[in-house]
Amino acid sequence: MTDETSKPETNPVLAGEIGILARRKIEAGIIAPIYEEMRARLGEEVAQSVLDQAIRKAAIAAGKSFADKTPGGTSLRSFQELQSLWTEDDALAIDVITATDTEFDFNVTRCRYAETYKAMGLGHIGHLLSCNRDGVFCQGYDPRIEFERTQTLMGGASHCNFRYRFKA
Repeated sequence: MTDETSKPETNPVLAGEIGILARRKIEAGIIAPIYEEMRARLGEEVAQSVLDQAIRKAAIAAGKSFADKTPGGTSLRSFQELQSLWTEDDALAIDVITATDTEFDFNVTRCRYAETYKAMGLGHIGHLLSCNRDGVFCQGYDPRIEFERTQTLMGGASHCNFRYRFKA
């Protein structure tokens, strides 16, 4: 049995990575004053649009970075192995429905990302800080991975429904 706070040493992609919840909290603390300044100067709509595009571009770049570190190439299975970064520190409570070479379906029933943003007074942009990364991360990691989600806890639903498909 391994210590829950340690990452599997057999996966070089995860070596040295901090959990995503910790990373997002640090990022949100930096982004918040910048976002507020943009909002004051440009208005809410433009500030959210700028933040949305910047975060999406960063997510694609992060996906590419993880892909570059994946030995043997990317797949839906290698993508599933990254899940431990997002769930570390009890960041997400998930119920896995399907985990195969071509399908990865799960529901998130508790999201500490949403809780953290709300506690930081950033609930109104939490969807931009985290939720909008999920699909575009796949574009950078492996464009054969398709993502669908129709609801989120951040948006007030009872759970988030993550559905990934691998198209060879």
